[in-house]
Amino acid sequence: MRYPASQTAERHERILDEASRLFRAKGIAGASIAEVMKASGLTHGAFYAHFDSKEALACASLDHAMDQLTRELGETVASSDTPKAAFLDHYLSKCHRDHPENGCAMPTLAIEVAREPGMRQTFTRRVTKMIASFSANLPWRRGRSKEDQAICFMSAIVGAMVLARAVDDPDLSDKILMATRNELSRQ
Repeated sequence: MRYPASQTAERHERILDEASRLFRAKGIAGASIAEVMKASGLTHGAFYAHFDSKEALACASLDHAMDQLTRELGETVASSDTPKAAFLDHYLSKCHRDHPENGCAMPTLAIEVAREPGMRQTFTRRVTKMIASFSANLPWRRGRSKEDQAICFMSAIVGAMVLARAVDDPDLSDKILMATRNELSRQ
């Protein structure tokens, strides 16, 4: 039975929402296709009408999650007189740390992507776009490459989030976020 294109598109979007959330929460290997489809309110059998493989879903959900981050960056930058500080306050927050399922895909999925050759192209494309967005939308020091500064900035925030989530000492976790936020705000 064929469904109207609008219904198919809505279901596809729902699958991406749930896959993106579950992959960030549990990892790609930790979330099964059946679990994604159940969370989407669909049957496991409907999966192949939307994606050829779990890898294809993982790539699409990575794009989906990165689109969300790009929109957030744009909204944060547009609505603030201090865009870099506003973005850092948002990104290096306890809420982002404590809810990876709703946050940036880079700190949650980078290690898995490094082990999945089929996802690396998608990840590389998205990292490149994020560097360009940071370069264009945030203030940087004069006389130095904006791109190099944006790469360092992105590496620092992603690394800080990975470390803050990994340590079992809440005070240290908070310090990692605060120290990184304070240091990057000065640049």
